[in-house]
Amino acid sequence: MTLRLYDTATRDVRDFVPLEEGKVGLYLCGLTVQSEPHVGHVRSAVNFDVLQRWLRHTGHDVTFIRNVTDIDDKIITKAAAQGRPWYNLAAAMKRELDAAYASLNVDPPTYEPLATGHVPEMLALIERLISRGHAYAAEDGSGDVYFDVRSWSSYGELTRQRLDDMEAAEDADPRGKRDPRDFALWKGRKESEPETASWPSPWGPGRPGWHIECSAMAGKYLGTAFDIHGGGVDLRFPHHENEQAQSRAAGHAFASYWFHNAWITTAGEKMSKSLGNSLLIPEVLKRVRGIELRFYLVAAHYRSHVEFSFEALEEAAVGFRRIEGFLERAGDVEPGELPAAFVAAMDDDLGTPAAVAVLHDTVREGNKADDPTPYAGQVLAMLDVLGLHPADPAWGAASSDDAKLTSAVDALVAGLLEARADARAAKDFAAADAIRDRIKAAGIEVEDTPTGPKWTLI
Repeated sequence: MTLRLYDTATRDVRDFVPLEEGKVGLYLCGLTVQSEPHVGHVRSAVNFDVLQRWLRHTGHDVTFIRNVTDIDDKIITKAAAQGRPWYNLAAAMKRELDAAYASLNVDPPTYEPLATGHVPEMLALIERLISRGHAYAAEDGSGDVYFDVRSWSSYGELTRQRLDDMEAAEDADPRGKRDPRDFALWKGRKESEPETASWPSPWGPGRPGWHIECSAMAGKYLGTAFDIHGGGVDLRFPHHENEQAQSRAAGHAFASYWFHNAWITTAGEKMSKSLGNSLLIPEVLKRVRGIELRFYLVAAHYRSHVEFSFEALEEAAVGFRRIEGFLERAGDVEPGELPAAFVAAMDDDLGTPAAVAVLHDTVREGNKADDPTPYAGQVLAMLDVLGLHPADPAWGAASSDDAKLTSAVDALVAGLLEARADARAAKDFAAADAIRDRIKAAGIEVEDTPTGPKWTLI
């Protein structure tokens, strides 16, 4: 079966055909490193990670680019409010972001370009747009440069909007614009901004606008035409609309497919710092392990909005522990073949809910089988594709505290099981049953096996 993906541009699910057979170029708009990452921030990275893992599993050579926006209005404003250099804030938040990705076993991209390291490419792209009649320098002495939206007749095609129905772009002072919808490609330096936040340009010192950054970096690492561009659904407009317009106006084919993941919401609203309802990754990982948080994120379809709750997260964590308990009972097993139903689910627009259902079904069948080995092999193969293999070394460093906790719980449960065994040997079955009930009430299930009792978290 051929992989089929929902393309935001065409608004339908269609066969994915790479531009070059066997090779795929992916570009994910990474985060603006202005603050600590929360659960909503990392969803795109996890969803894109599953996509690239599936593409690699199906034999594609993937070049994956995930940029970092490390210069931006918000970074400058927040750094000033904290009394620190903007680059200090950006570097610190980049480290927080790296740690969050690592804690969720998100594979590093092929390249992770920083916006500040690619200003020459941005300047070259802006000059190309000016030479082709699609951009202009403001005449108000600000040093700003704008994309002329009326010069590009296809503007609005990604999100299917008419230009006259759009609101004014709010990314720069409107006084130097020919049309209020024109957006900034270059921002002349203001007196209130630090000199370190500007670069020389033909229009005076300044810094790039947000949209030009991604077009320039995508072009540098993937060429003028590549396969898939993605990010959160909130980036469709204006960011991705503007990226596509400026890139194609420069004569570049740009992305063939657009891949957007939905929001994670709390109380029905997009999770964000401004709403004050964000959940920082280190705080969430005090309640569940990284592998359990990833399982929670993977189990939802990437285009489905997720209403976050700790109850749902902890329910997913319990479900994953059942899978781990099955694998532990099965013993040492190598990954086997993927079930056909799992493959079909993944090929159907990365249908992880159906794929996870196959995973649970296989565990149930394995629990009933005399020989769980083949089922365990299939389970490991599926977990591997989803980035959830419990033995993946990536979980090791993040799970050291969990290992200590498990060891401590194991020692406590072993003591109770020994007391239960003594009660049974003395034929005091009421006491033995009472101990078992205490263990179960603590969320631990005991299974009597020929080699002795084994316990797993319920």
